[in-house]
Amino acid sequence: MKQAIGNGFLGTSLALVAAAAMTIAATPAQARERGAAAKSEHVRSVQRSRGADGLVDSTRTNRRGGTTTVDRYRDSAGNVDATITGPKGGVATVDRSRGADGLVDKTVTGPKGGVTTVDRSRGADGAVDKVTVGPAGATRAVDRVRNADGTVSKTVTTTPPPAN
Repeated sequence: MKQAIGNGFLGTSLALVAAAAMTIAATPAQARERGAAAKSEHVRSVQRSRGADGLVDSTRTNRRGGTTTVDRYRDSAGNVDATITGPKGGVATVDRSRGADGLVDKTVTGPKGGVTTVDRSRGADGAVDKVTVGPAGATRAVDRVRNADGTVSKTVTTTPPPAN
Protein backbone atom coordinates (compact mmCIF):
# COMPACT_ATOMS: atom_id res chain seq x y z
CA MET A 1 0.00 0.00 0.00
CA LYS A 2 2.85 2.37 0.75
CA GLN A 3 4.32 1.83 -2.69
CA ALA A 4 1.02 2.52 -4.43
CA ILE A 5 0.68 5.86 -2.66
CA GLY A 6 4.32 6.67 -2.97
CA ASN A 7 4.74 8.45 0.33
CA GLY A 8 5.04 6.38 3.52
CA PHE A 9 3.85 9.18 5.78
CA LEU A 10 0.70 9.80 3.71
CA GLY A 11 -0.16 6.10 3.61
CA THR A 12 0.24 5.74 7.37
CA SER A 13 -1.86 8.84 8.13
CA LEU A 14 -4.65 7.65 5.81
CA ALA A 15 -4.70 4.30 7.58
CA LEU A 16 -4.96 6.06 10.97
CA VAL A 17 -7.80 8.28 9.76
CA ALA A 18 -9.68 5.25 8.42
CA ALA A 19 -9.21 3.36 11.69
CA ALA A 20 -10.42 6.35 13.72
CA ALA A 21 -13.48 6.77 11.52
CA MET A 22 -14.41 3.11 11.96
CA THR A 23 -14.18 3.34 15.74
CA ILE A 24 -16.24 6.55 15.89
CA ALA A 25 -18.95 5.51 13.42
CA ALA A 26 -21.65 3.25 14.78
CA THR A 27 -23.15 0.39 12.94
CA PRO A 28 -26.77 0.88 11.83
CA ALA A 29 -27.91 -1.62 14.47
CA GLN A 30 -26.19 0.35 17.23
CA ALA A 31 -27.75 3.58 15.97
CA ARG A 32 -31.21 1.97 16.02
CA GLU A 33 -30.69 0.76 19.58
CA ARG A 34 -29.68 4.24 20.72
CA GLY A 35 -32.66 5.75 18.89
CA ALA A 36 -35.09 3.29 20.43
CA ALA A 37 -33.73 4.00 23.89
CA ALA A 38 -34.06 7.75 23.37
CA LYS A 39 -37.62 7.44 22.05
CA SER A 40 -38.72 5.21 24.91
CA GLU A 41 -37.89 7.98 27.37
CA HIS A 42 -40.75 10.15 26.05
CA VAL A 43 -44.10 8.84 27.18
CA ARG A 44 -47.37 10.01 25.68
CA SER A 45 -50.73 8.67 26.66
CA VAL A 46 -54.41 8.95 25.80
CA GLN A 47 -57.03 7.92 28.35
CA ARG A 48 -60.58 7.62 27.08
CA SER A 49 -63.66 7.21 29.23
CA ARG A 50 -67.38 7.30 28.68
CA GLY A 51 -68.86 10.29 30.48
CA ALA A 52 -72.16 10.45 32.31
CA ASP A 53 -73.78 11.70 29.09
CA GLY A 54 -72.67 8.56 27.23
CA LEU A 55 -70.09 10.31 25.02
CA VAL A 56 -66.41 9.47 24.99
CA ASP A 57 -64.18 12.02 26.74
CA SER A 58 -60.40 11.91 26.59
CA THR A 59 -57.33 13.07 28.47
CA ARG A 60 -54.08 13.30 26.54
CA THR A 61 -50.70 13.67 28.20
CA ASN A 62 -47.87 14.87 25.99
CA ARG A 63 -44.22 13.91 26.34
CA ARG A 64 -43.49 16.93 28.53
CA GLY A 65 -46.29 16.15 30.97
CA GLY A 66 -48.82 18.70 29.64
CA THR A 67 -52.42 17.54 29.76
CA THR A 68 -55.19 18.25 27.25
CA THR A 69 -58.75 17.26 28.10
CA VAL A 70 -61.63 16.90 25.65
CA ASP A 71 -65.12 16.93 27.13
CA ARG A 72 -67.83 16.00 24.63
CA TYR A 73 -71.47 16.69 25.36
CA ARG A 74 -74.82 16.96 23.58
CA ASP A 75 -76.43 20.36 23.18
CA SER A 76 -80.18 20.97 23.32
CA ALA A 77 -80.54 20.10 19.60
CA GLY A 78 -78.76 16.76 20.09
CA ASN A 79 -75.53 17.76 18.34
CA VAL A 80 -72.21 16.68 19.83
CA ASP A 81 -70.18 19.69 20.99
CA ALA A 82 -66.84 19.73 22.77
CA THR A 83 -64.81 21.80 25.21
CA ILE A 84 -61.06 21.36 24.88
CA THR A 85 -58.75 22.52 27.67
CA GLY A 86 -55.09 22.69 26.64
CA PRO A 87 -51.93 22.13 28.64
CA LYS A 88 -51.45 25.88 29.24
CA GLY A 89 -55.03 26.40 30.41
CA GLY A 90 -56.46 27.68 27.13
CA VAL A 91 -60.01 26.62 26.38
CA ALA A 92 -61.39 25.99 22.90
CA THR A 93 -65.01 25.17 22.17
CA VAL A 94 -66.55 23.34 19.24
CA ASP A 95 -70.22 24.11 18.51
CA ARG A 96 -71.99 22.02 15.89
CA SER A 97 -75.41 22.80 14.50
CA ARG A 98 -77.60 21.68 11.62
CA GLY A 99 -77.95 24.23 8.85
CA ALA A 100 -81.10 24.89 6.84
CA ASP A 101 -79.86 22.32 4.29
CA GLY A 102 -79.69 19.61 6.97
CA LEU A 103 -75.89 19.33 7.00
CA VAL A 104 -73.82 19.84 10.14
CA ASP A 105 -72.04 23.19 10.33
CA LYS A 106 -69.36 23.97 12.90
CA THR A 107 -68.04 26.97 14.80
CA VAL A 108 -64.73 26.65 16.67
CA THR A 109 -63.68 29.30 19.17
CA GLY A 110 -59.97 29.04 19.93
CA PRO A 111 -58.17 29.67 23.21
CA LYS A 112 -57.22 33.21 22.12
CA GLY A 113 -60.76 34.10 21.05
CA GLY A 114 -60.39 33.49 17.32
CA VAL A 115 -63.44 32.02 15.60
CA THR A 116 -63.37 29.58 12.69
CA THR A 117 -66.60 28.67 10.93
CA VAL A 118 -67.25 25.70 8.66
CA ASP A 119 -70.34 25.81 6.44
CA ARG A 120 -71.28 22.66 4.56
CA SER A 121 -73.77 22.67 1.70
CA ARG A 122 -75.05 20.13 -0.78
CA GLY A 123 -74.44 20.89 -4.44
CA ALA A 124 -76.86 20.22 -7.30
CA ASP A 125 -75.16 16.86 -7.97
CA GLY A 126 -75.53 15.76 -4.35
CA ALA A 127 -71.88 16.20 -3.39
CA VAL A 128 -71.12 18.06 -0.14
CA ASP A 129 -69.23 21.35 -0.54
CA LYS A 130 -67.52 23.18 2.32
CA VAL A 131 -66.49 26.78 3.02
CA THR A 132 -64.16 27.48 5.96
CA VAL A 133 -63.53 31.01 7.22
CA GLY A 134 -60.61 31.38 9.64
CA PRO A 135 -60.16 33.82 12.51
CA ALA A 136 -58.17 36.28 10.39
CA GLY A 137 -60.67 36.18 7.52
CA ALA A 138 -58.90 33.71 5.23
CA THR A 139 -61.29 31.43 3.36
CA ARG A 140 -60.97 27.94 1.96
CA ALA A 141 -63.65 26.59 -0.33
CA VAL A 142 -63.84 22.91 -1.26
CA ASP A 143 -66.08 22.23 -4.26
CA ARG A 144 -66.80 18.55 -4.81
CA VAL A 145 -68.27 17.24 -8.06
CA ARG A 146 -69.71 13.78 -8.61
CA ASN A 147 -68.54 12.48 -11.99
CA ALA A 148 -70.57 10.32 -14.38
CA ASP A 149 -68.63 7.19 -13.36
CA GLY A 150 -69.43 7.73 -9.67
CA THR A 151 -66.03 9.11 -8.63
CA VAL A 152 -65.75 12.44 -6.82
CA SER A 153 -63.41 15.24 -7.85
CA LYS A 154 -62.71 18.30 -5.76
CA THR A 155 -61.38 21.79 -6.33
CA VAL A 156 -59.90 23.70 -3.39
CA THR A 157 -59.77 27.50 -3.54
CA THR A 158 -57.88 29.35 -0.81
CA THR A 159 -58.14 33.12 -0.31
CA PRO A 160 -55.68 34.85 2.05
CA PRO A 161 -56.98 37.11 4.80
CA PRO A 162 -57.67 40.72 3.80
CA ALA A 163 -54.74 43.10 4.16
CA ASN A 164 -54.99 45.53 7.04
